[in-house]
Amino acid sequence: MEERRFQLGRYKMQLGLITIFCLVILFFILTSPTVFLRPTIYLAYLTTIPFVGIMALGLTFVLASGEIDLSFPSVMAFAGYVCAVAIDTTGSITLGLLAGLASGALIGSLNGLVVRKIGVPSIVVTLGMSFLIRGAVNLLSQGLGKSLTFLQGTPWHTVLVGKVGGKFPAHAIWFVALTVLFWFILYRHRFGNHVLFSGDNEDAARMMGVNVDRVKIMVFALMGVMAAFAGLIDSFRLLKWWPTMGEGFMLTTMASAFVGGTSMFGGEATIFGTFIGAFLIGSLEAGIVAAGLSGFWTQFIYGLLILIAVTVHTVLRKGKV
Repeated sequence: MEERRFQLGRYKMQLGLITIFCLVILFFILTSPTVFLRPTIYLAYLTTIPFVGIMALGLTFVLASGEIDLSFPSVMAFAGYVCAVAIDTTGSITLGLLAGLASGALIGSLNGLVVRKIGVPSIVVTLGMSFLIRGAVNLLSQGLGKSLTFLQGTPWHTVLVGKVGGKFPAHAIWFVALTVLFWFILYRHRFGNHVLFSGDNEDAARMMGVNVDRVKIMVFALMGVMAAFAGLIDSFRLLKWWPTMGEGFMLTTMASAFVGGTSMFGGEATIFGTFIGAFLIGSLEAGIVAAGLSGFWTQFIYGLLILIAVTVHTVLRKGKV
C-alpha cells in the first residue's frame, strides 16, 4: 500500500511536470510568437539540450543510489582532452573515443572507491575530484585549446553529431536512445532494482544479498562515462576542445534531475522525468530572453524550480499529501 502511494505520487508529479512544461512553452509562444512559432528554436534546443540531458541521466542513477556527484563538469573537459591527445598520438578516432570514455569510467570508479571503501562522503570526494581534474586539465594543456577541425566529415563525426535527415542533430537521437535504455535498466533490470534498494535502505539491501559497495561504485563509473560521452560529443560538435569545457553545466544538470522528480534522499528516481526536466530547464534561458526579460531571471527560476521540486519530494516522502 505504501509503495503504491509512492508510485501514484511519482506519476502525479510527472504529469504535473509535463503540464508545467507545456504551460511554459505556451507562455513563450504568447510573449514571443515570432520565435516560438518557428521550428528553428526547437531545432536549436535539440542541439544544446542533449549534453545536459545525457549527464542528468547518469546523475539520476547516482541520486537514486543515495549519493551525489559534483565532478561531472570537470570529467567532460578531461575526457575531451584525453580523446584529443589520443587521436593526435594514434591517428585513430575510434581509439580516441574509447580512451575518452575509459577516462570517465576511471574517474567515476575512483570516486566510488573512495566513497565506499574509505568512507568519505560523496559530496566531499566529488567536489575535491572536480577541482583536481580541472586543475590537471589546465596544467596538461597549459590553458590552451585543441583544434578538432579534421574530424569534420569523418564517419564518427556524422554518427555522433551529424544531421539526421539534414535537420535533426544526431546527438539528440543519442539522448533519446539513452533515455529508453536507462529506463529499462532502472525499472526492468536487476541492476536498477539494486540501485533503488541501495539508495532506499543499505542495510535491508545487504540482507537481500545486494553487494551495495559494488553497485554504488558501478553507479559512479556510469556517471563518469556519461559525463565523458557528453564531453566527447560537445567537442565533436564544436570541432574544438577547450579547458573550460563543462563549466556552467552543474546547475542545469542537477536542476534537470531534481525538477524531473528524482529524490535527493535516494531510493526514488524517474528517467522520464529527467528527460522532460532537461527540456524544461534547457528551454528557459532562450525563452526568457526572447520574452524580453533580463537573462538574470534564468538563475532565479532555476533555483525556484529546484526548491519547489525538493520541497514536493520531501512532503511526498513524509506522506503529507
